[in-house]
Amino acid sequence: MAEYMESLQHLAEQFGKLEGVGRKTAMRLAYSVVDMSVEDATAFADAIRVAKERIHLCPVCQNLTDRELCPVCRDDSRDRSTVCVVADAKAVLAMEKVREYRGVYHVLHGLISPMNGVTPDNIKIRELLTRVGEGEVEELIVATNPTIEGEATAMYISRLMKPLGVKVTRLAYGIPVGADLEYADEVTLCRALEGRRSVED
Repeated sequence: MAEYMESLQHLAEQFGKLEGVGRKTAMRLAYSVVDMSVEDATAFADAIRVAKERIHLCPVCQNLTDRELCPVCRDDSRDRSTVCVVADAKAVLAMEKVREYRGVYHVLHGLISPMNGVTPDNIKIRELLTRVGEGEVEELIVATNPTIEGEATAMYISRLMKPLGVKVTRLAYGIPVGADLEYADEVTLCRALEGRRSVED
């Protein structure tokens, strides 16, 4: 019995490493797995393995994809002169729900946060500069969350782009300060997108 409980505890610890999963939820998930049939548990484990093996970063926008390019970058109808800069892949899904935005994206995979040791070199800003340097980009919409880290990242990008003549805008504050973009509803995101403003030093 002790060995079984040790295995259960280890499984719960692995679930606990997931973002937003607390100790009680992790234990509930562990029990759910134990209650599965062997076939279902094997399929669950295989799904994790396959996702980890196949999903990679899109070489253009740094979004997650299991093909050569992500769906947005494969879409020839998208406006490549406008790039929406987001912190993570979840924000792309949130923006796509609006169905109003027809530009493309750039995923930073983080925000500048000196207190947490995250510098511009730790996120995908170099790749953003490369894209802008190709000359097709006219506007960057910085759609990071309205937090200290999000604002710092927006200001940093704005300063980088000023010599390059690229317009940098910020989503309007229809999104509450401190809120996560991924949880905003479609109407709020649509209004924020329409009311975006220039980023000033």
